[in-house]
Amino acid sequence: MSTISIIGSGGMAAAIGGLAAKAAHTVEVTSRNPAKARALAEQIGAGATTGTYGAAPAGDIVILAVPYASAAAVIADYGKSLDGKVIIDITNPVATDLSVPVIPHGSCGAQEIVKGLPAGAPVAKAFNTIFGHVLAKSGRLDAFIAADDTKAKARVSTFLESLGLCPFDVGGLHMAQTLEALGLMMISLARNGAGTWDFALRIDLG
Repeated sequence: MSTISIIGSGGMAAAIGGLAAKAAHTVEVTSRNPAKARALAEQIGAGATTGTYGAAPAGDIVILAVPYASAAAVIADYGKSLDGKVIIDITNPVATDLSVPVIPHGSCGAQEIVKGLPAGAPVAKAFNTIFGHVLAKSGRLDAFIAADDTKAKARVSTFLESLGLCPFDVGGLHMAQTLEALGLMMISLARNGAGTWDFALRIDLG
């Protein structure tokens, strides 16, 4: 099993951390708010610990579980300490009213995040198409991965499988743009046609 560091203390951090602990991974939680980090580590249980925000994460895999608007600042705070880590970007770069994307034309959130990271910290996009409370239910959900680094993608795929998810490789990191659009579509569907946030996407291979 791996050591997983989660930066953030919200609903997605709780869902991923809980599943990771259940799968016998070692979980470390860090947050700008130490009290929230401690509370989440206690909630996760199974020996979950807290790390010092901005210090080198203990985990080989680092989950960036913060709002997209905070991601650049968080990455700057960690700086070179993220070198050699596999970064999983779970963010959806949408406006505060959840209506439109907030990224430069022709780019995507994941590609913007890469710009602030050390060269030795490969990024994989994952989890952004699964709502946190749905993920926490521990169902056999489909999870999409986009990454350029094949070794990082393989590690993330193995991690997702260990959580009971079904990973699907959608291609290079440029495909994160499509995954982020899909994330926004799901938000819009929940607020409009579906009328509920209690759903997930599924691939039917026939």
